[in-house]
Amino acid sequence: MAARPIIQVSHLSKHYGVTRAVDDISLDVFEGEIFGLIGPNGAGKTTAMECIEGLRVPDSGQLSVLGVDPFRDSSALLERIGVQLQEAQLQKRITVKEAIHLWSSLYRNPRDGHQLLAQLGIAGKASSRFMTLSGGQKQRLFIALALINDPEVVFLDELTTGLDPQARHAIWELVRGIRDRGKTVFLTTHLMEEAERLCDRVAIIDHGRIVDVDSPEGLVRRHCPERTILIATADERAADALARVAGVESAIRDEGKVVLRARSVDVMTGLIRCLADQQIAVTDFRTIVPTLEDVFLKLTGHSVRQ
Repeated sequence: MAARPIIQVSHLSKHYGVTRAVDDISLDVFEGEIFGLIGPNGAGKTTAMECIEGLRVPDSGQLSVLGVDPFRDSSALLERIGVQLQEAQLQKRITVKEAIHLWSSLYRNPRDGHQLLAQLGIAGKASSRFMTLSGGQKQRLFIALALINDPEVVFLDELTTGLDPQARHAIWELVRGIRDRGKTVFLTTHLMEEAERLCDRVAIIDHGRIVDVDSPEGLVRRHCPERTILIATADERAADALARVAGVESAIRDEGKVVLRARSVDVMTGLIRCLADQQIAVTDFRTIVPTLEDVFLKLTGHSVRQ
């Protein structure tokens, strides 16, 4: 049975004067998936998310979250969603347990706050003031606050920006854990590696418009099927022999290796068969696979970092 759509967005637009922050976007997010809205800073990710959450009023379009209109039924929806904002901050001297207690008081049936801190690995920081927490610990606290009402949908906006790689990977595991508990996660990020490693599906947004929607693997397969293959071999016959394999566009000898350009990954079987048939000894065989960064560049004409 196909998963049901939890979030439905149809022709959503939000303008600020002549600036089209969100320009006629449509997308569906399905139950139990991690869905990423990806693109560079200023692409419209946060504005779109805040409209979907009901925090910002769109100029046009239709929105549904858990079957509820985020504006007409905002009080009912707030009980069912959890939100972590990009610019989230707390009073510097508030302690972790005080923050948990404050957030718990806002809901009728909150989760056990101490248990939540333990699951997120910061129970030992319960008496610590917010200003003394590291970046990763603050983000774990914000996740705890977003989960305190045991929401069905969790919104995470640029969750790991500014964190070191170790903290980022730890947060990724926490997000996967949210999904594994049956929740739906909607996140924004400008980090293409994060989207590739974390998201079941992504929507690429640029200048306020959705460019394409698919799984990370699907986007790479459809838009960047080309492959670069590096084969290390001392056999001088290798380049000429491999160049004749169906699907190979070029084969160049370069300092002890052959650099192959191929139209798709389907060429692999032919390359292996050729090496075996010609008895060409190989010391290394590597494939350079395109990434979401490559897809973004191909679809938009510029790097996500620009």
